[in-house]
Amino acid sequence: MSTVIVVGNPRPRSRTFHAAHLVVEKLTGRAPDEVFDLVDFGAALLDWKDPAVARAVAEVQAADLLIVASPTYKATYTGLLKLFLDRFGAGSLAGTTAVALMLGGDGRHALAPEAFLKPVLAELGASSPTRGLFLPESDYAESEALTSWLELARVQLRAALVSAA
Repeated sequence: MSTVIVVGNPRPRSRTFHAAHLVVEKLTGRAPDEVFDLVDFGAALLDWKDPAVARAVAEVQAADLLIVASPTYKATYTGLLKLFLDRFGAGSLAGTTAVALMLGGDGRHALAPEAFLKPVLAELGASSPTRGLFLPESDYAESEALTSWLELARVQLRAALVSAA
């Protein structure tokens, strides 16, 4: 099983990046197979013929488990992530199990992964059997939200995780 992370934070190697790694490792017991920190692409995200971005799109489409992570900006995901997700046609992520992960500084944005990111992933064809995960950026690694989410997510993702072994 291939596990891929896409991080839409405009800061390289951000807390969002580290939180996505943590989620994958806690779910699968291993590091992700591929990680795309979108900030590394820079202006290439605007070039529809860029081979590195095209390779990232292909890797995401081939993923069995996809973690899509973003900080919460203006109560939703970043424009950087939107630029990348615009590369995918409706239904092009069919067969991919996706987790919507967002970090934020205010608990009032806790519904952002459910309300804004999961619907986009569904439109792209991904299956998202867990609720979206919102973690406080100040203590994402030790968050009770992460612990309780993992407990239920392992059951909900069992079929996808079994093929990871």
